[in-house]
Amino acid sequence: MPTTTATLGSVTFPASSIEATLRADLVDAIKNEAAMKGIVLPSTIAAISSMPVPVDSLVVVSILCNVEPTLGFLLPDKVVKSGGYSSVDEAIQHLLPKIEDRWKKHKGIKV
Repeated sequence: MPTTTATLGSVTFPASSIEATLRADLVDAIKNEAAMKGIVLPSTIAAISSMPVPVDSLVVVSILCNVEPTLGFLLPDKVVKSGGYSSVDEAIQHLLPKIEDRWKKHKGIKV
């Protein structure tokens, strides 16, 4: 997935870092749920990320706090799609642009 960057002086949106944190945390959440239900998952993060598996919006909201230290501000719950997502990849594809838009507003960059 291509990452976008916006710059303001020497400040660049940390897309790679945000994506890595979100992906790791979402995959961990999927692994934990699968373990509780006795579901066997693929062995790679890429395979888990692309497989059709429900990703609850409340879980995603709780994970947002893990990227906030990198951003330097709090994210509103509304960046998460109501009803959740059908895969980790779908969640990442939806969240990254929303988070970047919030970052730009926070930095004073016209959106």
